[in-house]
Amino acid sequence: MKKLLFILSLSTLIFACKKESDAPKETPTTSTSANTAPNKWIHEVMSYYYLWNDKMPSLASTKTDAKPTDYFYTLLNDYGKTDRFSWIDESYTNLQNQLNGVSTVLGVKNNAFYTDDTRTSLAFVLAYVLKGSPAQKAGLKRGDIILKVDDQTITSTNYTTILANQTLKLGLGDFVGGAFVSNGRSVTVTKVELQTNPILADTIIAWSGKKVGYLAYSQFLTSFDDSLRAIFGRFKSAGVNELVLDFRYNGGGYVVSSDLITNLTVKDAAAKVGKLMNKKVYNSTYTAYLEKNAGASAFETLFKSEPNNLGTLSRVFVLTAGNTASASELVINNLKPFMEVILIGENTYGKNVGSFTITDPNKRWDYGLQPITFLTTNAIGASDYGTVNGFTPNYILADNVLPYKTLGNPGETYFSKALSIIGTVAYQPSSTERTQKYTRTLASKESFSDNKWLDRKDMWMDPK
Repeated sequence: MKKLLFILSLSTLIFACKKESDAPKETPTTSTSANTAPNKWIHEVMSYYYLWNDKMPSLASTKTDAKPTDYFYTLLNDYGKTDRFSWIDESYTNLQNQLNGVSTVLGVKNNAFYTDDTRTSLAFVLAYVLKGSPAQKAGLKRGDIILKVDDQTITSTNYTTILANQTLKLGLGDFVGGAFVSNGRSVTVTKVELQTNPILADTIIAWSGKKVGYLAYSQFLTSFDDSLRAIFGRFKSAGVNELVLDFRYNGGGYVVSSDLITNLTVKDAAAKVGKLMNKKVYNSTYTAYLEKNAGASAFETLFKSEPNNLGTLSRVFVLTAGNTASASELVINNLKPFMEVILIGENTYGKNVGSFTITDPNKRWDYGLQPITFLTTNAIGASDYGTVNGFTPNYILADNVLPYKTLGNPGETYFSKALSIIGTVAYQPSSTERTQKYTRTLASKESFSDNKWLDRKDMWMDPK
């Protein structure tokens, strides 16, 4: 945690928001509203750090008596379109838990499918189950099907909220002959506070004369950086010379962890140490402060040595979907100038901007602000994926082929496509796993969790 997520040497330098001496100073107010003081502080720090501070309304034109958590959103630039990402939390502690993958959850990520052509009833098909979660302990796994929640049918109007209760009775089903059918079983599961383990699966397989490493990763968390290094160490020891990164369920996370995967993957890593990986762009106000106090190092991220870099790759395969966002997209953009990046799946989310947390240094209020504060470009200055179209895949697939195979199984739809490009030999399932496959209609292109905070799309720096 005690790392700056772009450049470690700046950990005590660049974050003026954490220093009372550097923070914007408040001017006295005569208003009697309890909300005026915190709202005035919010306006001042946003004017200093917010990427689009030149688009903010003046203080005088805002309603400073509004609830601060509402007031914050009135300051954003074209909220919901240009700025789809900034947020505020009443509790800084709660916000930090979100950023570090700590949430109260069942531990499931779902894809919602229509059960028939009327498109009224839905089924949840589990995309993955978090390790150590209540769902896993209840025996649930990827590919399992939920048809009812608390004895209610899942519909197109309730499917985004039906998992909100703390304890849930999940009515299970099967996928038989292309149809969703109840199997009469149910499990009752209670949510608990859980630290996300983002490593969903990793494996190595021999394929068409190659050693293929596969990693499914759901969130960039610094607490799992050493686990990533260990996985790449195993890949390297095994002679992996093709790599598949499964980011289709990864909405982002810490930039320093994104940079780590870049360093572990990039072609000819030794020759790149000390050279530019990416750059950050801030607003003119904050840029002036950084130029004066830190210089170029505040803006540039350089490649560094990672002993477990594979060293043999000329290309990398990245599996993508609508959930692939922020720090996941940053890996793609980081690597594109240096090696072939083959995207398989659906268009990514489209987020080339990030944030750091702002809190009141005087501890008068507990608000945690997470506004967009920077934009990223790669080593050649490219940053053209920050639209709702994101990156367009080289090979288009949807996550709508049932029944699901386990992540890392060569017969799983996305992984199988990558393998078919690596070698032309088709995967031949064993007799015990050979089943007919069916394409069914998804209700949403994005998968979702039982806790909405796990679905946030972001990349952030840690100011500590």
